[in-house]
Amino acid sequence: MLTVLTLAVTGIGWSKVRDLNSAVTLLSDLGLGGGDDGAIDILLVGTDSRVDAKGDPLSEEELKWLRVGGDVTTSTDTIVLIRVPTDGSRATAISIPRDAYVNIPGIGMSKINAAYGATKEGVRLKEVEAGGSEAQAEKDGTKAGRKALIDSVAELTGITVDHYAEVGLLGFALLTDAVGGVDVCLKQKVNEPLSGARFRAGRQTLTGPKALSFVRQRHDLPRGDLDRITRQQVYMASLAQKILSTQTLTNPGKLQELQDAVSRSVVIDDGWNIVTFAENLKDLTGGNVKFTTIPIADDQAWSDDGTQSVLGVDPPTVQAFVNKQLGNDAPAKSTNPRTDYTVDVVNAGTVDGLASNVLRLLGNLGYQEGKTSNKPMDEFDSLVFAKSADSDAAKKLVSDLKAGPIEIREDSSLPDNKLRLVLTNTYNFGLGAISNTGSDDDPASQTASTPAPKPSTSVIKANSNGPVCVN
Repeated sequence: MLTVLTLAVTGIGWSKVRDLNSAVTLLSDLGLGGGDDGAIDILLVGTDSRVDAKGDPLSEEELKWLRVGGDVTTSTDTIVLIRVPTDGSRATAISIPRDAYVNIPGIGMSKINAAYGATKEGVRLKEVEAGGSEAQAEKDGTKAGRKALIDSVAELTGITVDHYAEVGLLGFALLTDAVGGVDVCLKQKVNEPLSGARFRAGRQTLTGPKALSFVRQRHDLPRGDLDRITRQQVYMASLAQKILSTQTLTNPGKLQELQDAVSRSVVIDDGWNIVTFAENLKDLTGGNVKFTTIPIADDQAWSDDGTQSVLGVDPPTVQAFVNKQLGNDAPAKSTNPRTDYTVDVVNAGTVDGLASNVLRLLGNLGYQEGKTSNKPMDEFDSLVFAKSADSDAAKKLVSDLKAGPIEIREDSSLPDNKLRLVLTNTYNFGLGAISNTGSDDDPASQTASTPAPKPSTSVIKANSNGPVCVN
């Protein structure tokens, strides 16, 4: 999107735009478009693929240049929904974390980055076992994987994806070099061998492989993948600012380099008229390009089978957030019923900080955060108190806690819109419990008194005087 926009705003002839369009690998039959929600919605996907846009494996020299191994993978570790109002006045890129726990068609609840790869492998294996050719099975599996990811994003966000764009590791590095590198800023120096990230503190310009390490690192970061998403956003903001504020690509040599990079690395859907799209965006300014992340309901959640640490998301809350990015303050089609209820949490056990941690996570789900207190009670198991023992809100609270059966007791003194949660030392495996609040690698070592940092939905814009400094 940014490279096409560059050609529009720098006054390059439309023949160059058409040349660029012809260089891109086109995809068909992805079931895109058909929605009328006031925006052009583009799903931008970054993959860990070790092949180029044509499906050809990267050479040993290219893998060495990128500082990656030759693993066969289709992980979609970067998933960004770009909303552009139909008048082209602004653009918002909304990141969807790879570990967001969502419903994937044909698979069920899983991390969203499994939609592409797991679906692809399932279709590929089925066709091969039925006697189909490896090449056709690979092609059909890849298409099915892309459609599964598109459908998963649409179900989570409540929007219709209009266009699809995909870039692999090689493409990211080539496109970065084609614009002469991108400026970033780090709060402190970094030396993390798994991603190859070795950077000094402060502002610096990163070229291809170094930029790739910058946006791929998630180990040794305070918030793991959420900090990686922030890095990706500041990278994109810096790139957009560079393109929109300078004549970076008026150099014919750079334009050819860009076209060569695109031809090897970018795939888009065949229904995308990028000439018309670029015309709509030609008045766009850096101040009207922003980057943000979907709201996270629970940053310490676990998969239903208890084997994976995931990020819990609430689709109605996400849909309201995505809807608001068009400047539409009207409520989304789906609303969050939790916002009608206030929850007080009582720590009746001996785990320090348990009540405040659980209440924080309930607030992320949409509940109004009431008071916390510490008060021993002559109860063995945790309880929920409501005005009626048959309260639907209380039943929903029990379900959201994911701690198994919790008794609901009547307290006629409570208002209709208030619930009280009492936690005892037997509350070991629910939302925010002692076993759910530490590192991914050692759940047993987690404690409720040291909750993980709360994710934010802060906005990064492309109109700053310099890159935002990040972890």
